[in-house]
Amino acid sequence: MKKHWAAWWIGGCVLAAVAASAGYGAAETQNPSSVALADVVVTASRFEEIISKVPANVTVITARDIENSTATNIPDLLRTQVGVQVTDVAGNGRTYKVDLRGFGETAQSNILVLVDGRRVNAPDLSGTDWFQIPLDRVARIEIVRGGRGGVLYGDNASGGVINIITQEGDALAYGAKVFGGSYDTFGADGFVRGSVGDFSYAADARYYDTDGYRDNSSIESKDVGLNLDYDMGQWTRLFANMGYHSDESGLPGALSETQLDEGVDRKSSNTPEDFADVDDGYIDGGLEFFFLKESQLLIPTAYRKRSSDFFASFTGGTFQGDTDITTFSIRPQVILREPVLGRANTLTIGFDYYDNDEDIVNTSSFTGTAAFDLEKKDYGVYVQDDLELSETLSVSGGYRYAEAKYGFEPSNIDTEKFYESAYNAGINWRFYGKSFAYFGFAHSFRLPVLDELYNFFENKVERLDPQTSDELDIGVRHYFRDGFYADLSVFRIDTDQEIFFNSLAGPFGLNTNYDGETRRDGVEVLVGLDYGIMALTASYTYTDAEFRDGEFENRQVPDVPKNKATVVAVFDLPYDVQLALDGSYIGSRPLNSDFLNEFSDQESYFLVNAKIKYTWKWLTPFLNLNNILNEEYSQFGSVGGFPAEPQYYPSPKFNFLAGVSAEF
Repeated sequence: MKKHWAAWWIGGCVLAAVAASAGYGAAETQNPSSVALADVVVTASRFEEIISKVPANVTVITARDIENSTATNIPDLLRTQVGVQVTDVAGNGRTYKVDLRGFGETAQSNILVLVDGRRVNAPDLSGTDWFQIPLDRVARIEIVRGGRGGVLYGDNASGGVINIITQEGDALAYGAKVFGGSYDTFGADGFVRGSVGDFSYAADARYYDTDGYRDNSSIESKDVGLNLDYDMGQWTRLFANMGYHSDESGLPGALSETQLDEGVDRKSSNTPEDFADVDDGYIDGGLEFFFLKESQLLIPTAYRKRSSDFFASFTGGTFQGDTDITTFSIRPQVILREPVLGRANTLTIGFDYYDNDEDIVNTSSFTGTAAFDLEKKDYGVYVQDDLELSETLSVSGGYRYAEAKYGFEPSNIDTEKFYESAYNAGINWRFYGKSFAYFGFAHSFRLPVLDELYNFFENKVERLDPQTSDELDIGVRHYFRDGFYADLSVFRIDTDQEIFFNSLAGPFGLNTNYDGETRRDGVEVLVGLDYGIMALTASYTYTDAEFRDGEFENRQVPDVPKNKATVVAVFDLPYDVQLALDGSYIGSRPLNSDFLNEFSDQESYFLVNAKIKYTWKWLTPFLNLNNILNEEYSQFGSVGGFPAEPQYYPSPKFNFLAGVSAEF
């Protein structure tokens, strides 16, 4: 009960904003045809499209939103978004889990993450490394919730798609930032962007070092990035995006409930020698050809190499892994913008090919040293069509056929193949000004990742089937006036053959398909207000994720809170001072791996962060205050150990970051 006041407080802000918007908007009349539809998104259709034509709940986080936020990395920026659950797993700001629409502990494999349209999900259970792109390099982030992205992007999009779009060059600009704070944190970064004739560039570099809140939670990271763009005349564009990331971090591990009850320091670590080192570099480039009036052919290709080395200790032994993953991709697509029966129509046809090769050397105190060579090749062809039936009504639909071929060495079998399809359909109605309503259906899939299929102890392939999801999505966004709107989205996702790690299967657990259906029902409410000197966003998310039948019938899916609420407020104060505040309430939820819901739920928590900055000409000093209520909590908890009991990763209490940036 002690956290309920936080939910009521945020809920009150939501209701107050709705009530205010109703009264504020009633005084204003709009001519629907006179309102400019300026909000666009590229992720939902792989080309620039007005949000009101997308039959899904879409959010665009702009450069202004990023600049005004209290976040210092991408997951912390996503934390305040409706329908997005972010968990700092280790409590040191290095390893995050981001969940869309209630997939819980399998979220990493049910959310597709892109950087400039290139998928960055790893082919194994490591999922997405959210540390690979510094927030300072990001121009905007687009979130498309639900399984609609399965047609355009394929595997992993059951919960939604997040596309991180990096900075590009334009007018000459350059700058630097230096900051420091709690836990001996220090960082510096710089950038330069500009253009010369038809050539543009954007380069950046960053260094970050911290001891972290807990023992053995230090992080040292280095990043460089470069985007190049060259217009080769009226019809052709050449582009290349590249980046390199390196970091060394400690792994503080979990503290058991028994230890915490006995008064063990929350900052302590049971694994003082554990670590993870990562080197990750990529280049993504290609050609874009324009033809006819507005049609285009895009041919991007990419190469990425990621190396990771980690050491982990556990009761009775140690484990060290050395993994190299190389990924090659080519993603040609044609976008035809030609009228159909006199109505605007956009037809997208494309082909995706990804080749992932994983070389692993594992050393265990139990099994010695062993080497493995795993491979996953993905092929996909898709078509998506978006048709305007009238000025206010549009429909869309698409289909993807996908194949995946796996290779394993050594193994009892050489290869494994899967064949799947995804499809969607939707309708959008712009009923007043920029206001619109939509209905969408999507069938998406998730294929097993390499280390779900492969048993490293027995050098054999376990039998798994693809996971499929069917989703219905209904929503409405109403603009009471410019800068004043409300969103309501209702969804249902039914998932068959859900792939998960069943810790109760056998002595060590097993990756398997669930023997029943999983259902996720949800409501997402968002209100946005922008009065010029004050901007307010308030949201509430309700998610009911349940095993409908099978082994865990009527149990709640672990690590999915039913209730989440957020408020973000930005105030432009006199004398060029700006104050940003954000509050997040995360409700209680079953612990990770507690499929039978036998243990007490992990406690809810309420976080409040603040940022104040002052801008004087080209100089901006700033101060971030995190967890200003000094909440003692853990974002991540699971069931583990012998005998099994709750294990927690304590999160930081009050901390600060201060610095100064200069931009010219």
